Amino acid sequence: MAARPRAAAPIPDLLAAARQGSEVAFNQLVGPHRKELQVHCYRMLGSVFDAEDALQETLLRAWRGIGRFEGRSSLRSWLYTIATNVCVDQIGRRPKRVLPADYGPASDPGEPPGEPVAESVWVEPLPDEALAVEDGRAAPEARYERREGVELAFIAALQHLPATQRAALILREVLGFSAKETAEALETTVPSVNSALQRARAAVEERVPEPSQQETLRSLGDAALRRIVDRYVEAWERCDVPAFAEMLAADATFAMPPLASWYRGREEIAAWAAGWPLSGAWRWRVVETRANGQPALAFYAWDEAEAAYLPFALNVLSLRGEEVSDVTAFVARTIEPIEPEAYERWPEQSTDSRRLEGAFGRFGLPERLVQRSGSGP
Repeated sequence: MAARPRAAAPIPDLLAAARQGSEVAFNQLVGPHRKELQVHCYRMLGSVFDAEDALQETLLRAWRGIGRFEGRSSLRSWLYTIATNVCVDQIGRRPKRVLPADYGPASDPGEPPGEPVAESVWVEPLPDEALAVEDGRAAPEARYERREGVELAFIAALQHLPATQRAALILREVLGFSAKETAEALETTVPSVNSALQRARAAVEERVPEPSQQETLRSLGDAALRRIVDRYVEAWERCDVPAFAEMLAADATFAMPPLASWYRGREEIAAWAAGWPLSGAWRWRVVETRANGQPALAFYAWDEAEAAYLPFALNVLSLRGEEVSDVTAFVARTIEPIEPEAYERWPEQSTDSRRLEGAFGRFGLPERLVQRSGSGP
């Protein structure tokens, strides 16, 4: 007869053991909250790498402070308080994360891509599967769905808020904490929280388009989304500029962090694409994934020396109805060359290990794609 799985110890017993220095008990206490805490840190910081660092600091502070946890709030609320304050500390010490459209004006489509900007200024993509962002709202009081709370435009909008406003909006509107809980977490008053929330809400609503991507995806349905993605992939793999342009909204944007260059408008994006990525100088293959609760496409460029397609960029798509409204292509190639001409032929540069991990490794994507049987590259 198979042995039954061992039941977890009651929370009070685990707390008592953790206060006595049991790492096993501590890990059993915090383990169920790790992923949601990491997503919280990502919302606050806009970077998966920074969120991992913040999570580790959160757990270290919790371990050191578990003896002082008296249980007046839930363990989850206590952990969120620590994580929030770790993130607030980090926000004060580093540049805010942005997308290229927030960094500078749109580029001239007749000019080649510009030079890169230091990686630390850019918002990073979040893999859906790795952090298990669930559907629905975290609490009845939450205004945003959990997946709406990681959409790329929402994350980018949050980064423009002062730290306290950012924390208040996330705790109240995404996680559904009460005004009293939020005030305690931020060591302030309920009126101060309500005031910060009001300002934060207005600023985010100004930057985040409606409907949300989750609403758009539900409205489209799986079959329509499948057709859109297939058309997009086919256009790129055929280097078919008219087919690609036909899918774009009139005011679409296309950005490529870590380059500051970005393009606005269907015709402008098509002109740029015809001159560079869809000129026929490079061949593409695509693997589908999901990032930030949105459809995403991992692009691989053919490398003759390697006789394989190598990772180039993770494209996160935003949709408006059946049109593509925004593309953010997180490029995984090196930014070491100092000559601008290198970025005109960026697919021929080597990969960058950190960006490769952030845009491909974390998503469980293959390191290379081999040539399809019976066909050229």
